[in-house]
Amino acid sequence: MAVENSDFVVNRKDLQDCHVVQNTLTPGAGEVLLRIERFALTANNITYAVAGDSMSYWAFFPAAEGLGRVPVWGYATVLESRHTEIAAGERLYGYLPMSTHLIVRPDRVTATGFLDSAAHRAERAAVYNQYQRAGANHVVADEPAQMLLRPLFMTSFVLDDLLADNDFFGARTVILSSASSKTSLGLAYLLKNDRADRVRVIGLTSLANRAFVEGVGYYDDVATYDEIAQLDAGVASVYVDMAGNGRVLRSVHSHYGEQLRYSCLVGATHWEDRAGAGRDTLPGPKPELFFAPAHIAKRNKDWGRGGVEQRFALAWDRFVPATADWLKVVERRGPAEVERTYMELLAGKTAADVGYVLTLLK
Repeated sequence: MAVENSDFVVNRKDLQDCHVVQNTLTPGAGEVLLRIERFALTANNITYAVAGDSMSYWAFFPAAEGLGRVPVWGYATVLESRHTEIAAGERLYGYLPMSTHLIVRPDRVTATGFLDSAAHRAERAAVYNQYQRAGANHVVADEPAQMLLRPLFMTSFVLDDLLADNDFFGARTVILSSASSKTSLGLAYLLKNDRADRVRVIGLTSLANRAFVEGVGYYDDVATYDEIAQLDAGVASVYVDMAGNGRVLRSVHSHYGEQLRYSCLVGATHWEDRAGAGRDTLPGPKPELFFAPAHIAKRNKDWGRGGVEQRFALAWDRFVPATADWLKVVERRGPAEVERTYMELLAGKTAADVGYVLTLLK
């Protein structure tokens, strides 16, 4: 079966330059053709685009020279299967391009899912190559939370474990930038509920998002970026940088100096002001780039097969109900709406409590 596919592509040198291209896809022997039904688009996906070259995110779904396909998390249905263990009509969750269709080559097929063994993905982290079967008990109404929050909450979960495993590097305060981001909210939730006897949590945010961040109730204190100098610099602290804003990074390091015991770079929601510039000259510890798959691989060795998944599932089941108080799901359909949403996120104009679920299908 040949299908007409639409790809949303961006200029890798100018992320504001985007458009939709058409092509034809035909699965070969051992391959499966997916129809991408819906996907989430968050600031995390903007981070994928910003780090597309440096961290090889563009390699997952190749595009024409100079163009990139932004990876997203979402659901797809098997339109045609040329693999004996995968049936047409199955619903799958996993890492997808912003497209209408995708061809994958299943390997290591189990009752719960498979890996895409396509050659161009062979060197990529396995966590991004896994596709989960929805299963008989799948509830479509649960899909938005899964798409919008689960990948981000995995990063929150791993960060929480990293900090706790290192006894918070001797700190008594954890400072999170981009406190309204879903990854920061997930980490703040875990710290507040599980580590309150060990650390306080401070959220840094914009003035526009301050009321929302305070209202969520996950932070012990909330400050705007202009109020960093008013924070208590005498307390040993850890800084988790979700924003990727170089000015904020320098402000935190300059204010806390040697009292900053650990600093890590996680996201780049402020994509236009990347954090990497000048980090070798900052006071205090040199910021370290955090890569969740590397810590997951470490814990897989420490905890054994299924250890990460079991612990994550327990945390996830507690977190999801708590998000019902603040998460508003907005669904949009068609190429024009996908482009509009992408540009809103790129410009940082999305409300903190909104999560977008999109489809390129008309």
